[in-house]
Amino acid sequence: MSPLASRTGTGAGTAPRTGGADGGHRPEIDGLRAVAVLLVAVYHIWLGRVSGGVDVFLMLSGFLVTGSLLRAAGRGGIGIGAFLGRLAARLLPTAALVIAAVLLCTRLLLPEPRWRDVLGEAFASALHHLNWSLALDAVDYLARGEETSPLQHFWSLSVQGQFYVLWPLLIAAAVWAAGRSGRGPRTGVLVALVAVFALSLAYSVHATRNDQPWAYFDTGARLWEFALGGLLALALPHLRLPLAVRIALGWAGLAALVLCGVLLQVSTVFPGHAALWPTLAAAAVIAAGTTGARAGADRLLTLRPARYLGSVSYALYLWHWPVLVFYLAATGRTLASPVGGAAVLVVSVVLAAATTPVADRLAALGRRPGAAGPGSPRRAGAVVPALRGPALRGAAVGLACLLPVLLAAGAWSARLDADQRRWEELLADGRSYPGAAVLAGGGNAARALDRPVYPDPARASEDVPATYGDGCNQTIADAEVITCVYGAESPERTVALVGGSHAAHWFPALERVALDRNWRLVNIVKGSCLFTDAPQTYKGAPYTACAEWNRGVMAELAALEPDAVFTTGTTTSLDASAGFGEEQVVDGYVERWRELEAMGVEVVAVRDTPRFGFDVPDCLAASTPEECSVEPGTSMAATSPLESVRVPGNVTVLDLNDLICEPAVCRPVVGNVLVYWDGSHIGATFMRTLAPELDARLAEATDW
Repeated sequence: MSPLASRTGTGAGTAPRTGGADGGHRPEIDGLRAVAVLLVAVYHIWLGRVSGGVDVFLMLSGFLVTGSLLRAAGRGGIGIGAFLGRLAARLLPTAALVIAAVLLCTRLLLPEPRWRDVLGEAFASALHHLNWSLALDAVDYLARGEETSPLQHFWSLSVQGQFYVLWPLLIAAAVWAAGRSGRGPRTGVLVALVAVFALSLAYSVHATRNDQPWAYFDTGARLWEFALGGLLALALPHLRLPLAVRIALGWAGLAALVLCGVLLQVSTVFPGHAALWPTLAAAAVIAAGTTGARAGADRLLTLRPARYLGSVSYALYLWHWPVLVFYLAATGRTLASPVGGAAVLVVSVVLAAATTPVADRLAALGRRPGAAGPGSPRRAGAVVPALRGPALRGAAVGLACLLPVLLAAGAWSARLDADQRRWEELLADGRSYPGAAVLAGGGNAARALDRPVYPDPARASEDVPATYGDGCNQTIADAEVITCVYGAESPERTVALVGGSHAAHWFPALERVALDRNWRLVNIVKGSCLFTDAPQTYKGAPYTACAEWNRGVMAELAALEPDAVFTTGTTTSLDASAGFGEEQVVDGYVERWRELEAMGVEVVAVRDTPRFGFDVPDCLAASTPEECSVEPGTSMAATSPLESVRVPGNVTVLDLNDLICEPAVCRPVVGNVLVYWDGSHIGATFMRTLAPELDARLAEATDW
């Protein structure tokens, strides 16, 4: 019953219908699917944005599944096991085939640093929880790579999969409760759907306003779209609209749907109340029905090509995104060219047309003529979850398709883990991996050692400070001050590491110093938020969560009374659109340091580190270290801006960039250690090689 997977029927000669979710054929729904999936594909391929088409699919799922379950309840009972078994047989074969193709193409076409991320998303996609993985990543930009995953679009299939498990239970409970109270099943379902719609929509509006990246992938913020479809299924049999109204409604709904992605920036305002636009537009098309009139929108939607495209829309949705991602990876483009995009669309349609019949034949294996199903005689209102007959056959078909993919992904993941253990054994030989010590001794960072680079560029994204895994770095959306304490219980000195992500990457070096010096190290950092009292922006909008967090940090420091604060003293930049334009001492830095001086707190202001402007591990996977090097002036000033600023007496200025770059070049690998885990954040391994020199320079510059 997936709106992407199921079809309302075939045959151009089917009589026009205007009824509701009564099980009759609705040929215009096939055309509506075609419009929705084309909008999704076209916007992805040529515009690099989203259209609202996925919201149509979610609403259609609610419409079709609610109608199906209500009819089953009316015939005697809801066979939950059989329902889920049939869905598994229909949906999983195509999904498994696409995931398998993505894994193969990832191995052949994508650089090694992206392999593990794709493997993780393959597992999450197959097990239908990718939306939650993306939600967790979306709230913190540090957790997300700059490259798009070829499986990212499976988030909506994960939301639908969770809906398919929840909805039969909800409908069955509503039917049971209505029966207990002497009311009809439709009354019980109506009450349940109104409640879900109201609660989920209210939550969606709230979550979208406060944390839109999370809300976008949150199933709870999407349930109202399914409920809207269910309410439409309940209401449609009672609608008796004049033909002229239906014709107008059909065209208005179709026009609104097509214009949604043009007039709204869907990816940043959905799924709150703005998502009512495409879902209500699609509901209008369904309410208009098949008018049979020459002037009706259904005339267009029921054309044979539109209905055929709707019949393969599930497979087309699954194929178009990885085909696009691999095309972009192969060509180095960020958006498809007109000809290239057309090729992507044609290839996707061909793959969808080829795989849909195969999936249909596999789905047929999960059925047997005369097998027990939702309409089989049972006690009225019964809920039949037993896993037998069609339930077992459908589950077996789905599992038989999915299991080989999971096993292959597991074997590949195990191989990568074994490689990581080999790297760790090599790293134990410190002489082969001196890192920053090479430059500290006046050596040449380009000198090749008879060992492979560590960490492997394929695992570079995992080479981050321990605070990331500990949940100690506040996300972009939240303003609560998170403090995590490391080091000595009875310390000689307490140092607070405060600032944004470029302060956070100093943690591994500071932790080594703290352990050696018997210090307590307090981590207080927030993504993309500088430690200043000046207003900041994020993606062009006022960064209010950062301002609130900064106020909370000052209150926390007043209560903590640390001996010193370690923070960034300048900000390097590659692009004026980032908010700065060149390396500088940002407005508000000095004022913040004076506030700390009044509190009796010392400040260590470290010069910001260089930015490469491209993903360093990805570059190394495809090019030589020389080709992945940049000049220091790419992001840094010729001399430290801190030299021309009058800083308060409590401030100690440090510049350790001579341990990262040579005078004329910044290399991606220094002393056999990979310096960056992305395009601007220094890896934890390299930072630890900086610790001895950081310790020495702190001792020289302070009385500590």
